Amino acid sequence: MVKLTGALFFLVDATFPWGIEVPSADSFAAIILPRAQHVVSYHIVVKGAGWAGIPGGASTRFAAGDILVLPHGDPYSMLSRPGQPPEYDRDATLLFFREMAAGRLPFVIEEGGGGLERAQFVCGFLGCDIRPFNPVLSALPSLLHVKRREATPEGLLDRLVELTLAEARTRRAGADCMRLRLSELMFVEVVRRYLESLPQGQRGWLSGLLDPTVGRVLSLLHEQPARPWTLQALAEESAVSRAVLAERFAHLVGCPPMQYLTLWRMQIAARRLADGGMKVAAAAHEVGYESEAAFSRAFKKVTGVPPARWRSHQTPAISSSPASWITRRERAR
Repeated sequence: MVKLTGALFFLVDATFPWGIEVPSADSFAAIILPRAQHVVSYHIVVKGAGWAGIPGGASTRFAAGDILVLPHGDPYSMLSRPGQPPEYDRDATLLFFREMAAGRLPFVIEEGGGGLERAQFVCGFLGCDIRPFNPVLSALPSLLHVKRREATPEGLLDRLVELTLAEARTRRAGADCMRLRLSELMFVEVVRRYLESLPQGQRGWLSGLLDPTVGRVLSLLHEQPARPWTLQALAEESAVSRAVLAERFAHLVGCPPMQYLTLWRMQIAARRLADGGMKVAAAAHEVGYESEAAFSRAFKKVTGVPPARWRSHQTPAISSSPASWITRRERAR
């Protein structure tokens, strides 16, 4: 569901004291990944420790083996000690991004004051789709901290990190494709780990996946989006009453099942229109609409623009769409 459209990463080798202040992704997305709708930042800690935080939130200590993900593009800082002035402030960071994107910097970046304490971490930036509807990103917290599993053998994520570092240090044909696929696999594994760590009773789309009833319905809607679903049909498939399904689905996911189906259909159609130049009538049929006019009305209601305009890549920001409403609601939680 999180379709990656680009990836950039590098390794930081830092000595105490070190620190960086990263502005919101909107301010640097056009510099490092100009074709991306949205940029997700992530950091994989190879050795050492430090502190990360976003404005208005408490600092979080991270250590070797941990992973930090900023899925919503919020500004953040990474410091060797909480409260210290960053070596790279906002303007210095933007200049650094310009140099990195232009290919004028090495893969390994050295920074810091030359002290004995060292830290190494991979800094990664993923370009991805977010419009018109991306329930995965909207379900993640502003700062996702995945801690290393203690007393466990090397896992999939460790091997993916090793492969990523090895691939990045060599310049071979197909490097961009490898970087993209490895980044995508790492992102999937991070979300998996976060899903496994969710406490009982938490709300959100990911919690819905873990619920037997809601998870079953989500699977049905995703696997057969064009089927003429009704609330009654979904209830029968999940072996509960309509009332129980409607209440439980809205409680966990944040909207009724049929509204979710509409949003998911529009996400599929938007991707088909943008990627392959599919005709509007064909996109409508693929997601279960017999009438092109009805599909166009639903599409415009969700995205703010007609499907033909979306296909021509002339889409404005959609701050008032239902998808954005769900994102804001999940962040507020």
